[in-house]
Amino acid sequence: MLLLPLGDFYSNRHLCLIFVAAQTLCLAGMVLADDLVLFTAASTLLGFVTIAPYLIPAYASRRVAPERLGQVTALLTAAVIFGILVARLGAGVIAELADWHSVYVIALALMVGATALLAATMRREPAASRPGGAHYGALVASVFTLAARNPDMRLSAAIQGLNFAIFTATWLALALHLTSPALGYGTDEVGYLAAVAAVSVFATPRLGRWADRVGAHRARLVAALVQLAGIALLYPLGSSIWGVLASLVLTNAVGPTIDVTGRMTLFTRESEIRTRLTSGYIMAMFLGGALGSALGTAVFASHGWAGTCALLLALSAGVTGLSWQAARRWRRLEG
Repeated sequence: MLLLPLGDFYSNRHLCLIFVAAQTLCLAGMVLADDLVLFTAASTLLGFVTIAPYLIPAYASRRVAPERLGQVTALLTAAVIFGILVARLGAGVIAELADWHSVYVIALALMVGATALLAATMRREPAASRPGGAHYGALVASVFTLAARNPDMRLSAAIQGLNFAIFTATWLALALHLTSPALGYGTDEVGYLAAVAAVSVFATPRLGRWADRVGAHRARLVAALVQLAGIALLYPLGSSIWGVLASLVLTNAVGPTIDVTGRMTLFTRESEIRTRLTSGYIMAMFLGGALGSALGTAVFASHGWAGTCALLLALSAGVTGLSWQAARRWRRLEG
């Protein structure tokens, strides 16, 4: 909310380089910190300045033909997922073979390389034109003004908020369910199960190209229906890790596509408001993730796996219903 809206008024390239350099400095602080207070402060600041993953898709959307928007957005999304998977696996291996401090030293080296790579590959661009009299407070406030004026953005934000709630609630509840006395799996096996997310690395770019052909709204509705089917299988198949795996393959294959198609609906708007629309979208996504985290553990504690599956089914039905409403509204406007 406080940083991302700057992308509509300043060069995305310059902002990316500034904030990636800030990430590098924060990681250096984590490497050099000699007590928990300094380490936590550097870590918190790192989270605050890490907005490049949201600036880069907006930057790219201004440089690709509309018919390739889904493919490019999906490729960037798949790259983020791949990076998360490699980071989780790599951090565990490095910490096991060396120590936890080495993880941050290597992360710092990677960030130095990423900063140099972005500086070399991102093309220079003119700064965006700031409206006369605009100031920072008005810029941030305009995120909410634009959301109020754009029903498509509100629908996309609500859909992705629920979609991310499903993601966080699913994985938190799964960890509790699989390690419960009823199933008795270890935490290492739960960790291996998370590798199923790799399916989305391969599926998302292909589904992005498909979304370019059929349209963002139609593709999102189909993805939501497939996700609903996958979640409906969680309870009847939830007595074994293999049954859970089958359900997760479906949901992880299409879940990121719901995000990609949501962003596509924003990136077709005027270039000077895209980043602020994305700001509202990202805020809703993380609010949904927080809601899913809270509900996933609370419902499992009070109603067990059956209650959690009912919660996930309700959230998925909400995603599907809103996706249908958005597709219907789009067809009406197009017609």
